[in-house]
Amino acid sequence: MRKLTSPTRPLAVALGRERTSLRFGGTFAALRHPNYRLWFFGQLVSLVGTWMQTTAQGFLVYELTASPAYLGYVGFANGIPTWLFTLYGGLIADRMSRRTMLILTQSFMMVLAAILAFLTFAGRVQAWHIILLAFLLGTANAFDAPARLAFVLELVPREDLTNAVALNSTMFNAATAVGPAVAGMAYAALGPAWCFTINAVSFIAVILALIRMRLGASPRSTAHGRALDDIRQGFRFVRSDAVVRTLVLYLAAVSFLGMGFVTLMPAWAVKVLGGGATTNGWLQSARGVGAMIGALLTASLARRAMRGKLIAIGTFAFPLALFGFALIRWLPLALLALVIIGLSLMIYMNNSNSMVQTQTPDDLRGRVLSIYSLSFFGLMPLGSLFAGSLATYLGEPLTVMIAATLLGVCSVLVWIKAPQVRRTG
Repeated sequence: MRKLTSPTRPLAVALGRERTSLRFGGTFAALRHPNYRLWFFGQLVSLVGTWMQTTAQGFLVYELTASPAYLGYVGFANGIPTWLFTLYGGLIADRMSRRTMLILTQSFMMVLAAILAFLTFAGRVQAWHIILLAFLLGTANAFDAPARLAFVLELVPREDLTNAVALNSTMFNAATAVGPAVAGMAYAALGPAWCFTINAVSFIAVILALIRMRLGASPRSTAHGRALDDIRQGFRFVRSDAVVRTLVLYLAAVSFLGMGFVTLMPAWAVKVLGGGATTNGWLQSARGVGAMIGALLTASLARRAMRGKLIAIGTFAFPLALFGFALIRWLPLALLALVIIGLSLMIYMNNSNSMVQTQTPDDLRGRVLSIYSLSFFGLMPLGSLFAGSLATYLGEPLTVMIAATLLGVCSVLVWIKAPQVRRTG
């Protein structure tokens, strides 16, 4: 006898497939690619550890020195290698396997975290140790950042690039939300050395993920001549493309003027809000929660032609929220302001990153992204030094108000002078 088939079964199968397609075709589209899944979850584990170390390290420096200026010195030391090595890092990322390069840089960072943990467990850690290790970590980051940014397009097809960039930020900011809060509690209960130890161990996750990936051939590069000539080729492209040029310049302003408040957070927790290590952790985490929301929002809108509009929103919302934060003296309201700061900053950063990548030819991507990285990570140490020094004389709240006002002026200039950015999809 012929078996009867229910007419509703094909419909149910089709609906099931449609639900799966919707799930991966929208907010989490990039996760349908196996290599990107390995990258996402490996990096997520590693970044939680990184944020634990960053939070604990800042508070440890403040405990050792009781000086906001020293917080600026650590940020400055971490960022100086960006100026020295990032452009060469981008060139190397265009010349060699980006996966190999990332395995090397991540392994070096793991060793540095282990050294800091050892010094702290032994009771020998001093402020100058942290400054020196921050310089070495910045050196590793100078080579890691361009390769990491350019590596994304080897993990997903071009149509999922914006989604992957946004999910990268979601992963980064999920770690920003979890890591500092855990670090604050671990610092109070166990001390900073355990935060550094957990970070060292967490690097194993991303290194194993990189090793397990099955990648095709790397994109062919035009970077085969003299190093300086190849680097100049990247600068010529940035200068010639009005959209990329504007995004790079505004990102530099965000780094110098807008990120100093992060450096001041340990002092803010103690002097402005009357808290301690746990308060510092909650402040850092609140910014991460907002940034994660902003990243998920960008991911969900990734296939709509509205990147320029979202960039415009972010450029105005960020300085306004930063100025508002400087006026607040009540912890719950300060946490809410930091959520808005993180959300608006991430809306700008994600869409800016994606727009730069899609505007850039494949063979120049490493070098152009090294310039993009330099504009952010290179100005951050100078911004940290500026914020820490100014806060010593004017106090933390007034310092943040001044920075937010200047950044707001930059936002107005972008709106007036570069309307093509907000018109780009």
